[in-house]
Amino acid sequence: MVLKITRILFRLEYVCGLFLFNKKKETIEQKKTIESLDTSMMCKFVLDGVGKKLGESVSIHDDILIIKSGSRFLGVPLKHVEPVEKTLIVKGLIDFTKAYELGEKWRKESYREMNQHDPPAEKSKRF
Repeated sequence: MVLKITRILFRLEYVCGLFLFNKKKETIEQKKTIESLDTSMMCKFVLDGVGKKLGESVSIHDDILIIKSGSRFLGVPLKHVEPVEKTLIVKGLIDFTKAYELGEKWRKESYREMNQHDPPAEKSKRF
């Protein structure tokens, strides 16, 4: 009886271990593909379909490419962006109101401006 219970426990451990390790491998592989995609699309000029410069890519948030256009940020889905040599081209028509909304949402969540005119919090005095 004890032998049967130990066999069952070993089998459960083996089966559960396989499932747990397989899921971890899949997420690691997915992260690697996202990271490689991120680095290849960063800091490149972004053009629309006509060839007009929209701005420069600054970040990728989920499946949205963040473009800095002047003082504003645009968000364009990655499925509409095509890498061409040293630039990125946005395929199709761009809905600028939606792009501004996505860019503004990203800015509020993760972008922090540094202001050079703010006084430092505390300075330590050295003798």
